[in-house]
Amino acid sequence: MKKLLSFFTACLALVLLSNFVVGTAGYEVGDKVADFKLKNVDGKMVSLADNKAAKGYIVVFTCNTCPFSQAYESRIIALHQKYASKGYPVVAINPNDAGTVPEESFADMKARAATMKFPFPYLQDETQQVAKTFGATRTPHLYVVTKKGTDFVVSYIGAIDDNSEDASQVKTKYVEQAMTDILAGKPATTSSTKAIGCTIKWKRA
Repeated sequence: MKKLLSFFTACLALVLLSNFVVGTAGYEVGDKVADFKLKNVDGKMVSLADNKAAKGYIVVFTCNTCPFSQAYESRIIALHQKYASKGYPVVAINPNDAGTVPEESFADMKARAATMKFPFPYLQDETQQVAKTFGATRTPHLYVVTKKGTDFVVSYIGAIDDNSEDASQVKTKYVEQAMTDILAGKPATTSSTKAIGCTIKWKRA
């Protein structure tokens, strides 16, 4: 009887552990996105629900210091300029812990946004909970979310394109290909790619 009880206890522990792992794995394509409210560099709080005209968003986790993020900044701006008028503006989120990397502070975010003239919100994920909920692991790590009814649903996850160093050498623009399908009312032909960039700098335990 004790052996049987131990067996069931072990099984229960495995189930609970697997649920925990799945729960922290982040979104997959087709998942509904939980809204959030984060502080923009202008001091205002921003959520997905704020823009009633949005058909969706291009949500990108990025930061001040990562060379990959810096290399992609002009391309992220270009995505906003191309798709905001079509109902898919960019929302940039900095998930890095400023306690680990001081140059990721809110003041430095404001300076970076001003220097680069970001035409989109640049939000601070101070608790890192939004990044964890999305399942972001890199900067940059991009998610296209599409509005369906009152919900936002993930349509694409991954990289912006296939060259993280040189924009002039890009052969495949993953996000633009996905957006062509999404704007045509179809699922993205390629809905997931591997995000390439710096690892997110998580808070020290």
